[in-house]
Amino acid sequence: METAMQHLEVVGVVALCVALGLSRAAFYRRKRSIKTAALASTVLAEDDSAAQTIVTRRSSPRALSDDERAHVLAVLHEPRFCDLAPAEVYATLLDEKRYLCSERTMYRVLDDNREVRERRAQSRHPAYAAPQLLATRPNEVWSWDITKLLGPEKWSYFYLYVILDVFSRYVVGWMVADGESAALAEKLIAQTCERERIEPGQLTLHADRGSSMKSKPVALLLSDLGVNKTHSRPHVSDDNPFSEAQFKTFKYRPNFPKFFGSREHARNHCADFFPWYNTEHHHVGLGLLTPHDVHHGLAAERIAARALVLAAAYAAHPERFVLRAPRPSPPPSQVWINPPKEIAAPLFVVA
Repeated sequence: METAMQHLEVVGVVALCVALGLSRAAFYRRKRSIKTAALASTVLAEDDSAAQTIVTRRSSPRALSDDERAHVLAVLHEPRFCDLAPAEVYATLLDEKRYLCSERTMYRVLDDNREVRERRAQSRHPAYAAPQLLATRPNEVWSWDITKLLGPEKWSYFYLYVILDVFSRYVVGWMVADGESAALAEKLIAQTCERERIEPGQLTLHADRGSSMKSKPVALLLSDLGVNKTHSRPHVSDDNPFSEAQFKTFKYRPNFPKFFGSREHARNHCADFFPWYNTEHHHVGLGLLTPHDVHHGLAAERIAARALVLAAAYAAHPERFVLRAPRPSPPPSQVWINPPKEIAAPLFVVA
């Protein structure tokens, strides 16, 4: 800014502001601050109090005095005005042939005394901490959610319940029903835990804050099974990213119908989709392995077989690989929901 001031007389204020990308108001404001700081630094060597006086912004000659501001505040505190907006007070005083100050000055006086606020009682929501879950092996953290499937008529839906293993992305349980029910969710969770042979203290089940997810029957079932439960923060979809990503894969498939004619139609579609999803769909987040490979401990075998294929390709044409010999991508050793900030590795959520 100081260098620009030196060229002011040569190019002019308008051209200088255009070159700097500043408005003229900002230019003059900074110019005043530079002059004030320079003057204060000169006086500071002689008298600190004088420098402080120079730096302090002078009040406008049009400003109200302290006694006048106190009188305005007292009028605003009168019983007939204490619950009215400054605009109402201002208009009432004018009708009474009284003028104290402008409506904007009334707001300034109230703001200086911290009396500008919402008068109605406001609910205060607790600050929810972000759930931080770590999965290092299958059947350690599950995520479950419910999504709607459009039915044959307007405003008619079927409900798809899906339980997903966070580490392997393997769908361990699913169900299609006519409605969202805590009893149905309880049944699905119990059957899935039995099929996967979940031991007490082994599993954490994560969900959002839907009515079925927070229901008492589900909470009691999880307590009986020794399964820990966590919930997303209200209105935060990123706290349940793997279920959301899986639903997107489900609904963005080319053969996903515009609507389902019946519950059996929806079940048949899911019966075709989930075997494909578990055994044939290769995930970028899993090193292009399938959920079945990771969930059932076949990842090392698949990677070794791929390594042989890539080694043969490199031996046949090494000139085609500039940096190094190709290697297959391994699956992640740990998967986070809301990883701590100190973890630098990015979190890939690919369904």
